[in-house]
Amino acid sequence: MAVGVMQATPLSVLMSRARTSPGTAMVDVPEDWLQGRTLFGGLQAIVGLAAMRTVAPKAPLRSLQVTFLAPVPGGPVHATARVLRSGKNTSHVEGRIVDGDNTLALMVAVFGQPRASAIELRPAQPAVTAGKAIELPWIPGVTPNFTQHFKARWIKGSPPWNGAVEPRNVIELGMRDSGACTESHVLAMADFIPPIALSFLKTPVPAASLTWMLELLSDDFTTLPVEGWRMDAEMFAAHDGYVNQSLVLWGPGGVPVALGRQTMVVFG
Repeated sequence: MAVGVMQATPLSVLMSRARTSPGTAMVDVPEDWLQGRTLFGGLQAIVGLAAMRTVAPKAPLRSLQVTFLAPVPGGPVHATARVLRSGKNTSHVEGRIVDGDNTLALMVAVFGQPRASAIELRPAQPAVTAGKAIELPWIPGVTPNFTQHFKARWIKGSPPWNGAVEPRNVIELGMRDSGACTESHVLAMADFIPPIALSFLKTPVPAASLTWMLELLSDDFTTLPVEGWRMDAEMFAAHDGYVNQSLVLWGPGGVPVALGRQTMVVFG
């Protein structure tokens, strides 16, 4: 099947159309951001964060926990938010992707002001010996629609369905977007990687995310381009159909940006 290009809406354009009011956000999501029959999980978090930003203080996002409860179809996607607790330096805010009275995704974010501290430690990006790089193309009807917004090259490990028994993946990553880098782009890139377990298989099977946790190590993304990023990910366990994996997201030049952990289910 030939590689094609669907009419695509870059993330910066999509989020510029978001309609917000205190405690709510709505984004009309086109089909190019779908992952099968549901919305790409990273975009679910982005829409929820847009609602949370309407009630949260103007402080950096420090952590985000997401539970994916039910499929989120394309079209108008609605989010609500409320402050759980707000102190002098940190605020806990709940966000939900909703369809009427039904909650489709539940998330809690922590926003925190910088604090004076004598402790300063940041991870250093490890060197990697690159093998033959494998680029992930977007193939209509085969790879999920949302992947057309990303440029991804596996320099260690493999994309899904290659029968490569390697639990560690290193991916050169970027986005097809001419807009400035924002925390939305960071969330999108941090959730790009599929279950590493799928690369062990040679035949496609369904998979889905159950939970996703992200910790931000930086709060200034506007000076970074949306290309030249790297993701280091590792599958720690896979049993009974459930997969546990972690990731480190590096910005251009090896800047540590985020840590993540995810629980997924693989139907095969």
